[in-house]
Amino acid sequence: MKILIADDSRVMRQIVTRTLRQAGFDGHDLIEASDGKETLDMAQGEKPDLIISDWNMPEMTGVEVLRKLRAAGNNVKFGFVTSECTQEMQDEATAAGSAFFIVKPFTAEQFDEVFTPILG
Repeated sequence: MKILIADDSRVMRQIVTRTLRQAGFDGHDLIEASDGKETLDMAQGEKPDLIISDWNMPEMTGVEVLRKLRAAGNNVKFGFVTSECTQEMQDEATAAGSAFFIVKPFTAEQFDEVFTPILG
């Protein structure tokens, strides 16, 4: 399975990668994007099975990426790992088609709980 990790912080992308491994999700093809435009381009070109995105990124926010993908008919599993969490953001993410919303800081247990149904 191919997983796209989108975050403008290289360190946070590494933390997400490490936490996925700690949660037992080894062996997946992990690719990275550092801003919203790159995320959208990679989602269309690389065809990942799952996108784990930050909310606030340069060029385009994560929810804008999600909306553009859905408008183009792309139903890739997409969700957020973000430090900001308001009910309005969660509602907006859900309305746009998000599969999950994980708040930083997160644990391997949270990743296991959220990603086991998605990744098997």
